Amino acid sequence: MQRRCTQCSDDSSHDPGHMTIDTKLLDILACPLCKGPLQYAKVQQLLVCRADRLAYPIRDGIPVMLEEEARQLEPMDPLLRD
Repeated sequence: MQRRCTQCSDDSSHDPGHMTIDTKLLDILACPLCKGPLQYAKVQQLLVCRADRLAYPIRDGIPVMLEEEARQLEPMDPLLRD
């Protein structure tokens, strides 16, 4: 069964980058390392832990909360700004 994006009006192929995550899920997710808050980077489809400077990917609308899948961010990365 193929998942359908709630923002698409038809069954045509689309960019999965605009899929959104449920806000209730965002409210309960925390960094698996420090248990701190995560920031949702919608365009990049990432969940960012500013404390650990890690960016967790979101694939097909599902957050991948594994340290080995996270990308280490540089100190001046724009994703770490407020």
